[in-house]
Amino acid sequence: MPVGKPFGRERPIYDILGRGKVADVLLWRDKTVSAAILASVSIIWFLFEVVEYNLVTLLSHIIITTMLVIFIWSMAADVFKWTPPRIPDIILLESSSREVAAIWHAKFNKFLTKFFDVAYGNDFRQFILGICSLWILSVAGNYISTMNLLFFSCLCLETLPYLYERYEEQVDHHLIQLNKQMRNSFNKLDTEFLRKVPRGPVKEKKAK
Repeated sequence: MPVGKPFGRERPIYDILGRGKVADVLLWRDKTVSAAILASVSIIWFLFEVVEYNLVTLLSHIIITTMLVIFIWSMAADVFKWTPPRIPDIILLESSSREVAAIWHAKFNKFLTKFFDVAYGNDFRQFILGICSLWILSVAGNYISTMNLLFFSCLCLETLPYLYERYEEQVDHHLIQLNKQMRNSFNKLDTEFLRKVPRGPVKEKKAK
């Protein structure tokens, strides 16, 4: 039986995520890229947290391995008449670098605009939500390492949207029920406690 959407949401999750490449990856529409990203993040987490690799050491080993592979490949290409390794043309294109820089610049400007808009108090709800979220994140940072926190965040991004889209009706039903219970609890608290707190007399505003 279909249920309403929680928090007044009307658009599907795919539309909310932008209907682009990011949405395809997070919702596993492009399974190859999604699996590659999840595997890469898992390998990086394993190397830093389990093997306890240092960042400089890891980068040095990666560069050494890449140089050896290119060297062996180029030497074997002369012997076995293979195609020698080539740098992809897209890496050398100045327009590609400018496009990437422009995308990051636009994203950063959008973030700063939103940040200052919320910080100025134009959206009080998002202001409180941002303060609470950052406070929770700061508390979690005292007990969880940065790498574990990043890995957990990436894991949630790679799994929760996909699971929500797959079980959307069931999740929405439970969210609506939870929202109703929270509202009832708040109303009960307001009726039995908050309204009984004595308040000072309200001064009437003088008419100009």
